[in-house]
Amino acid sequence: MDDFHDSVAPQEPGTVMRKRRKGIYVLPNLFTLAALFGGFYAVVMAMNGRFDQAAVGVFCAMVLDSLDGRVARMTNTQSAFGEQMDSLADMVSFGAAPALIAYEWALKGLGRWGWMAAFVYCACAALRLARFNVNTGVVDKRYFQGLPSPAAAALMAGFIWLMTDAGVAGPEVAWPMFALALFAGLTMVTNVPFYSFKDIKMKKSVPFITIVMIAVGIALINVHPPTVLFGLFVLYALSGYVIYVWRRAKGQRTSVISTSTDEPEERGLHE
Repeated sequence: MDDFHDSVAPQEPGTVMRKRRKGIYVLPNLFTLAALFGGFYAVVMAMNGRFDQAAVGVFCAMVLDSLDGRVARMTNTQSAFGEQMDSLADMVSFGAAPALIAYEWALKGLGRWGWMAAFVYCACAALRLARFNVNTGVVDKRYFQGLPSPAAAALMAGFIWLMTDAGVAGPEVAWPMFALALFAGLTMVTNVPFYSFKDIKMKKSVPFITIVMIAVGIALINVHPPTVLFGLFVLYALSGYVIYVWRRAKGQRTSVISTSTDEPEERGLHE
């Protein structure tokens, strides 16, 4: 995270200036490292044939990833280091891990088609994260430009978890997994707007019914986590296209770019 420096008193002439000590903030980076471990754990579980646990690892990484930024903002410990660390962890947990798990579980039997689908997903996750980093200052904060990588990973992991829980072997649904990997990957790099939920203020008071609905939601997830979580993220993945079509039908702007740039080489990133 941000460099911090020891406070140094004014030096007398002829004295040697002590070198400033650099460091990083611990708390938000602990959450980022924990999210990274979730992705690593998922890959290890997949290598050992524990695909249900691999899917759980991806979902745990997603929860932890949603917390590190909030913790940094609440404690005023945001920094360039933390942003870069978060992007690298996301690439492992939501890019490489889901692609490798899907390949090991179902896509391996498709030969070249299988690893092609896995690579397309992984490459699109990298492109999505790179575009997010360069567009941070110009995108409308209420929306994501393309499906966020944690949601794409949740689609992949949720399908694997659901099928594994139902006793369905990966090779039996290799082609549906192939289609889902391409859909999730390509949706990440579209310009379709997805609601980000960032305009929800956690510190503001809410009606009592809101807390009741949250409790009901938690209870519903616990009825059957694989089905409910996968269903929720399928709806979210489709919601962006609904918003896009609705805006086009109303003649409204579909782009989530709030400010334009005059740099010709950057225009393609914002269209």
